[in-house]
Amino acid sequence: MELRRLARVAAVAAALSGLPSTLCTVVVGGDPLASTRAAGTLLPGRRSRPSVAGGVVAHVAVSAGWTALLLAVARRRPLGVAGGLLAGAAIAVLDLELVGRRYPAIRALPRGPQWLDHLAFGAVVGAFSRDSGAAPQGRDRR
Repeated sequence: MELRRLARVAAVAAALSGLPSTLCTVVVGGDPLASTRAAGTLLPGRRSRPSVAGGVVAHVAVSAGWTALLLAVARRRPLGVAGGLLAGAAIAVLDLELVGRRYPAIRALPRGPQWLDHLAFGAVVGAFSRDSGAAPQGRDRR
């Protein structure tokens, strides 16, 4: 997988996927940086010390990891938007419900907007997966 392409897709997906929760938070008058700070608690030694800088680092790392995994899967079978939405839901289960509930700052975030972020992330990566290098159907992959 081309590193430049991975970085580009991860950056776009990471940036766009934060829009749903940010918009929801702004509409209800909440703190739009709360989820960024909460993500910072994922860094080693930062569980009880949320920060925006740590959140940016954690979000970039997690987004890059998930993007790499999804694009690797898409090399064999492009996801498209629908497949990306399903992948985003699976990632939400892992990130929010299994891992995230062990982190108080993440557990405190409203679930709906966070799930929307994960679905948006999957949809964006899935949309980019169409040109991931998968062989066209009916053609030999040699």
